[in-house]
Amino acid sequence: MIILCADDYAMTEGISRAVGELAAAKRLSATSVMVNLAHWPAAAPRLRAHRGHLSIGLHLNLTLGAPLGPMPRLAPAGRLPGAGSLVARALCGLLDGEEVRGEIERQLDRFETGLQFPPDHIDGHQHVHVLPKVRTALLRAARRRYPTRPPLIRVPSGRPAAVAERRVAVPKAMSVAALALGFADAAEGRGLPVNDSFAGFSSFDERTSYAHELESALQQPGRRHLVMCHPGHPDEELARLDPVVARRGMEYEAIMRDPELPQRIWRPWRNADGPAIDWPAVGD
Repeated sequence: MIILCADDYAMTEGISRAVGELAAAKRLSATSVMVNLAHWPAAAPRLRAHRGHLSIGLHLNLTLGAPLGPMPRLAPAGRLPGAGSLVARALCGLLDGEEVRGEIERQLDRFETGLQFPPDHIDGHQHVHVLPKVRTALLRAARRRYPTRPPLIRVPSGRPAAVAERRVAVPKAMSVAALALGFADAAEGRGLPVNDSFAGFSSFDERTSYAHELESALQQPGRRHLVMCHPGHPDEELARLDPVVARRGMEYEAIMRDPELPQRIWRPWRNADGPAIDWPAVGD
């Protein structure tokens, strides 16, 4: 199965609108949402309409905007640090595990308040969920909160041979894989479902065809292959928040126009008010 997941829902109105349009066209398997940003309360009800054919998960965010509660060590001025600073602190053992745990719980609470359902999957903005202290707190929370139908936990690392053969953003893919060492085993050790192959890394070079990158990412799938993407409608708000702007429009166009994509990707089939996805039952 191939799970095509659009990240960053609720970062901006343009991203949320693009994800909604792609979901309505049956061109996505999943989306991951950022609940600590201002657009989430208004964007959540619109997303519920697609839940029957879309896996909806938390995009844990520790690098953009403000935390949902006090984090005096990580965000003393009320703003989360950039990715580079967060990674450095994590690797140096400077994160407060209890502080991180509290923010994870708050983001999961806000996800459930907005959607009135638990998350189908969990991952992290800029892959923060695999970092030391963060991974431990996240896996414990997922196991405790969702004992009967746990969410799929994204493992952002693919097989090295497949990464090398795709020849797309190889250094970035390998760097994230190094950060994620042991993460899949830790998740599975707690009885949490994971993807067994991964793709979608990009240099976000506007001179490169995203259609070509997407086709490459869909190749060599594992039993449960997860491909991340970042479609959106660019606007001034996005330009203020994120360095990837015009490229998001390119991703949107390629995903919307690919004639074979709806038949190639997996999608859930349930009532919009149905239970969370039972991943072991759909994993083959």
